[in-house]
Amino acid sequence: MREMDVVGVRAQMPNNEPIVLLREAGGHRMVPIWIGWNEANAIAEALEGLRPPRPLTHDLLIDTLAGLGHRIKEVHITELDGGTFYAVLLVDGVEISARPSDAIALALRCSAPVYCADDVLDTAGFEEEEEAEEEVEKFREFLDHVSADDFEVEEGPDGPGDEGDDPDDDGDADDQRSA
Repeated sequence: MREMDVVGVRAQMPNNEPIVLLREAGGHRMVPIWIGWNEANAIAEALEGLRPPRPLTHDLLIDTLAGLGHRIKEVHITELDGGTFYAVLLVDGVEISARPSDAIALALRCSAPVYCADDVLDTAGFEEEEEAEEEVEKFREFLDHVSADDFEVEEGPDGPGDEGDDPDDDGDADDQRSA
């Protein structure tokens, strides 16, 4: 079993289906698990630390366990069979079968660690594209510091934006190239 961090909830294109994304703690492998919209909302609210004024189902279960003197110690993503993920809650040494989406929503609410079986991680996991993430972060930084003045167009001899430095530019329309 490998400990996992809950990265967040995303909408998977092209069908706009929600997924919860787990990342191997201290690693680069990610596991996407398709979930329902209600569960996506429950996970997102827990990640943001939101607590409704009245307990919803996940909150109610956590409160019930606490009231009975029990708590969820860990959540395990145990199996992947035919595209369906399976999970268990570990409550004081007892394994209770659960959907991964509910198990993750509960784990986030009570700060229980989430683990994934090695064979599930090997089958469903993929390497995180660090370079792509770094490029996106660099681009975001650029956008944070750029202004409209940085894109000011200088006028060249042939009009706005034309610096006149294209040696093949004789003004013919057939010089247009399509990519």
